[in-house]
Amino acid sequence: MTSNRRRFLQGAGTSLGMLALGGRSVLAAGAQIAKSPNGKPLAGVFPIGWTPCKPDKSLDLDAMAKQQQFLNRGKVAGMAWPQNASGWQSLTEKEWHGGAEALASVKGSTALVLGVQTKGFNIANSQAYCKKAKSLGADGIISLVPPGASDADAAAYFKALADASGLPIMVQAVGDVSVDNLVALSKAVPSIVAVKDEAGDPLERAPDLLKKTGGKLEDFSGAGGMTFFAELELGFLGTCPYTGLADVLQTCFNSYQAGRKKEAYDLFGRFLAFNSLPHANEYVMMARGVFPDNAVMRTNPPAPGAPAGGGKKRGKITEAHKAQIRQALNTYLKPYLVA
Repeated sequence: MTSNRRRFLQGAGTSLGMLALGGRSVLAAGAQIAKSPNGKPLAGVFPIGWTPCKPDKSLDLDAMAKQQQFLNRGKVAGMAWPQNASGWQSLTEKEWHGGAEALASVKGSTALVLGVQTKGFNIANSQAYCKKAKSLGADGIISLVPPGASDADAAAYFKALADASGLPIMVQAVGDVSVDNLVALSKAVPSIVAVKDEAGDPLERAPDLLKKTGGKLEDFSGAGGMTFFAELELGFLGTCPYTGLADVLQTCFNSYQAGRKKEAYDLFGRFLAFNSLPHANEYVMMARGVFPDNAVMRTNPPAPGAPAGGGKKRGKITEAHKAQIRQALNTYLKPYLVA
């Protein structure tokens, strides 16, 4: 397994300053990052892709491909699909295959990381997805940690994914997965190169996680990218936000790594201001012309006993909301929209 780690970490002395993330040269002090078998660096902005559907709720494969094309135009480092924001629990096997094939059909610099957890975290079914990811030329795979798994069970699960895929692995940590759990997992499965940490407060956990893994486990977070600048200050090498302003966050990341921190800070402020608008995140892909205006996003079914929609009620989006979102894009963000 040690040889796998060597294969994914491209030289012990590799620094961000020697790599082109998202098509741009960036610099950082001695940070090691992983590369995919396709030579793509697995660091930077890796949004969790949406699962766009037609009004009849059937998967819109054309929109899926346009989403990946959008990220390529935006010189975004990568994309992960399907995870929680993609509504992975609602996908049938046929839909997973269709979506994965649509994304993989788009060639470009944006790395593709495919989510391989399945309902009930069935190892055989997840291994089948792993083999499909490899056959499609994916750059990596990602999976949630099986809920309630012991260190030994989690290691066995991820070892099975590694054996089936031969690809770098990103772990998504939620719930009660501790820093020590992640440290043990990364030691047991050298193919694991990064974590999307959403268990507890990732800002509080980062120093301990990076120290205990010697910086070899790249730290990412989610939560829509809303604390990304603070994460960069702590040594995070990426984030997994939504797709709509992924190009803006990638520019922020590139500027920060190049030492232009004030520029990155100011741009991040524009990102936060835009996301303060009601329904901004759910409509931005329509406003930017990537998804049709009547697209419906697939979501996970609510947890037992939880209200539909996660219990967060903001009302329906109106034409006034849509106009406000388009105006904000044109007035305050247009010069910074790469895609």
